[in-house]
Amino acid sequence: MLRIAVPNKGALAEPAAEMLREAGYRQRKDPRELVLADPDNAAEFFFLRPRDIATYVGEGTLDVGITGRDMLLDSGAPAEETLPLGFGGSTFRFAAKEGSGLSVDRLGGLRVATAYAGLLGKYLADRGLDTRVIQLDGAVETAIRLGVADVIADVVSTGTTLRNAGLEIFGEPILQSEAVLIKRADAPDPEGFDQLTRRVRGVMVARDYVMMDYDIRAEQLEAAGALTPGIEGPTVSPLHREGWVAVRAMVPRRDAQRIMDDLWEIGARAILVTDIYACRL
Repeated sequence: MLRIAVPNKGALAEPAAEMLREAGYRQRKDPRELVLADPDNAAEFFFLRPRDIATYVGEGTLDVGITGRDMLLDSGAPAEETLPLGFGGSTFRFAAKEGSGLSVDRLGGLRVATAYAGLLGKYLADRGLDTRVIQLDGAVETAIRLGVADVIADVVSTGTTLRNAGLEIFGEPILQSEAVLIKRADAPDPEGFDQLTRRVRGVMVARDYVMMDYDIRAEQLEAAGALTPGIEGPTVSPLHREGWVAVRAMVPRRDAQRIMDDLWEIGARAILVTDIYACRL
């Protein structure tokens, strides 16, 4: 039975559970439930603090897990990323007082407060910067005002919280993070891992693509195919109406409206778009 670690709370918890539901796995209904068996899919789910997941997986206590890339790298656990999941995106960056004029190469001798000491320490060491890392648990925006640090390194979404604290971002991002599927490093794939990854990949493709059907005159088929190449080529079927064909192809969801407009301009009609709920490619 595949033992899967899932975030118990936080920003990754509900998106992870929703992805697993769409992949056909049972998920808990009671948030107080910490272990859930799914015998139909030969899986068992353990709901843990996101920061602890990499440790459980790296030590081999659990087979695979879903956590943030930032938390995986910060943990230092012997676990590795196997698949980015496309949700929970964030950026890890430096910030200082507005008008400080700081840059990353000027951090030597300064104090940097962060909740990700492992991740930040490696980043600074790789650049040969002799910077003191101040470990804090939770929000770090007030560390400079309270005199604990000269600079902070924190997860940034819109930057509004930092601006409200009188801080400004500087330098390139330390890390671009998102939810990732992880397993123990340098270990064979556990039984059931391939099925899990196939299902999750199918969910991700289904979220990013829609199915488009339309009718078009045969002489316009080449132009239409350029607009809707599909994954492995469009499906083309003859229509009872002479000189016309029916076409079906997967297209990126974000481009669907533009593609419909372009198809209409070259004579396509009966253009339909439908959701894809699951797939295997």
